[in-house]
Amino acid sequence: MAGACLSGRRPVGAGSGASATHVKRGLPPSQVLAGVEASTESAAAVARRFRAELDRGARLLPAGAAKDDLGTLTGRRYAPSHILRLFGATIFLTNFRYDSALGFLIAYVQLDGANGAPSRSIYPRIFYKDSSLVWRVASHFVHDEDEYWIGKGDVRTEMRDGHEYLVTVEETTNLPFEIQFALDQISRARKKVKDNDAIALVLREGPSGRVEPYADFAAPRKKSAEKYAIHGGRPVARFKKPGDPTSLEFSKGFEPDFSNGVIESSAVASRFFGGELRKVRILSTNRRIQYLFFSSPTHTWVNPPQALSTELSTYGVRTVDVLVDDDLCVPGYEYHEEGASQIPEGYAGDPHPDDPHRADASAWLRKLPVIAEYLAWDRRAR
Repeated sequence: MAGACLSGRRPVGAGSGASATHVKRGLPPSQVLAGVEASTESAAAVARRFRAELDRGARLLPAGAAKDDLGTLTGRRYAPSHILRLFGATIFLTNFRYDSALGFLIAYVQLDGANGAPSRSIYPRIFYKDSSLVWRVASHFVHDEDEYWIGKGDVRTEMRDGHEYLVTVEETTNLPFEIQFALDQISRARKKVKDNDAIALVLREGPSGRVEPYADFAAPRKKSAEKYAIHGGRPVARFKKPGDPTSLEFSKGFEPDFSNGVIESSAVASRFFGGELRKVRILSTNRRIQYLFFSSPTHTWVNPPQALSTELSTYGVRTVDVLVDDDLCVPGYEYHEEGASQIPEGYAGDPHPDDPHRADASAWLRKLPVIAEYLAWDRRAR
């Protein structure tokens, strides 16, 4: 899995990692989809549609404190104002909110049933924009006197200095690329509202130090992994020489198709990156996976690629992984502190003026051949 975030990690006992199971797995049902936008209905009409689902017997199933008092989410304060449809899922969304640490939308995810009709279960979730500017869903949270930490999805074990750590794999919470642009638009549709209550109402709170998600997040992924695999479960991109950005190599067919694979693009203003931030979705040559490139006046990077699979979990995320070397997907500014860095050694630049925990990764990014290809395409396209 690409882009593992070491900011959520915990030592574990030796030998705790699960052994690999070698089974023959196929490709998931897939679809290339572009132009997903929020419904043009008014906020009042969206709220009525949501209420109608509840009146017809749909159950609201929050994982957080609201499960003991559903009225906290069914009143006007948390009524949704927007609707997205994607791959058999209806996603109701509130306007943009924020607390002391996070900017977010409350999403009510309702999957279609086997008969194609909306199911009778609606799952409140937290959709938020990460510092890498990709929209994610929170898997859980931890809040005590020492930390306020948003759960970042599934986990894996890694060796660090002779010790085994349980580390988060952040891209497992990345929301489908197909709705990233629409979420940008929704987040800017109305004035943001301060809300210090929503996170605890919606998210399950874990004990101090809990890195791994709960079964409702992890189980659908495990089930899909038993049936499906992209490129046989092998990485589609890797570095022939670790620490050498010029040695990046894609498996044949999985490279971005800059000639004929561009699906769609969008642009937003980013204070963090000092100007316009352009986002471009691009298919692989073999049309098995997709990439999302980000480009600002000063930085260009690529997010962990996604499958084109159509199966979503109740968290609104894909359940099928695309594996690449972590260092392919370093964002423009990445976590970097002495003794703990997600930027390849020797390539960390100055810290960001607004976030001293994140350093400039452009020295690494500029040497990645795929970034050079993207910039060459961008110059031709403009």
